[in-house]
Amino acid sequence: MWNKRMLGMLWMTVLSAQVYGLDNAAAVKVVPLLKTAQSWDGKALEYPQGQAQITGLIIEIAPGGETGWHEHPVPSFGVILQGTLEVRLQNGQTKRLQAGEALAEVVNTLHNGKNVGKEPVKIAVFYAGNTESVLTIAHPEISDTP
Repeated sequence: MWNKRMLGMLWMTVLSAQVYGLDNAAAVKVVPLLKTAQSWDGKALEYPQGQAQITGLIIEIAPGGETGWHEHPVPSFGVILQGTLEVRLQNGQTKRLQAGEALAEVVNTLHNGKNVGKEPVKIAVFYAGNTESVLTIAHPEISDTP
């Protein structure tokens, strides 16, 4: 299970050297995972107005399990910690991610994530919303792509 030290190490890995002025040295190693102004489907990211609030979650999906169709009204990014995840948009576009890969999630776009591997998928997800933000809106009425 994830302890505070492991999560702290993940967070330090996520921080960009350019943002905090950290230089690679013997005692500090900085590995940028993601730097983008767009979600993985190419749309520009925009932060919501209001009092900023960052939320971080560890999400686990069993082998063969799916998130169900949903959307995020705020920018978020995830890092695959374990397993293989396939994310599918309603238009059929897909993205397959392995452990160690990061992505900026789609915003206001219906999508479904599926564990296509034989082990649980574990994802660290960070949402950049505000204190009033809903992070995820489920759409259980959608069962398949049109």
